[in-house]
Amino acid sequence: MKPNDRQSPGRRVEAIVVGASAGGIEALMVLLHGIPPPWRLPVAVVLHLPEGHESHLAEIFAERLHMPVHEAADKMPLAPGSLYFAPPGYHLSIERDRCFSLSCEPPVRFSRPSIDVLMASAADAYGPALAGFLLTGANDDGAEGLLRIHLAGGITAVQDPKEARIPTMPQAAIARHSPDHVLPMRELRALLLQLESAHAD
Repeated sequence: MKPNDRQSPGRRVEAIVVGASAGGIEALMVLLHGIPPPWRLPVAVVLHLPEGHESHLAEIFAERLHMPVHEAADKMPLAPGSLYFAPPGYHLSIERDRCFSLSCEPPVRFSRPSIDVLMASAADAYGPALAGFLLTGANDDGAEGLLRIHLAGGITAVQDPKEARIPTMPQAAIARHSPDHVLPMRELRALLLQLESAHAD
């Protein structure tokens, strides 16, 4: 799908949020692997995990990436050039002061953390200076959140369902609104690099 003119990759963004579920670790590895330093944008990720299981995502990705990687904590500010994962069992939000907030409110779309919660809060915090990426997954979490990013003027990007390990999540997002980009993972990675390059200009 061709990008909308208003959402060209050259437009400056200040943060990126990413959502994924089944197959998401592999997709994230493709999206983020080998990104050259210096990387300047904060990236916040919700990846669905079973509640009650300790997450090792930060350690797994820290060993493979050239950027600081953290499990997000309550009141932690988003730092430039860092990658953050939502902890299991908590909704992750971004407040308008651009710090994280954790909550134990009920699951949304059967998920806690919820991609919708992260994306909708980030849209409120960053408005048009936000880009949202939605990848492979087995439910419709993220479709509403990506729409909220679109309505706030941000950039929306979805993994091509034909390539996704589980196409349900990208298909739900495409049904909810017309994303600015629907691309295979390697082209999503190129888009990510273009957004970071525009931020650095």
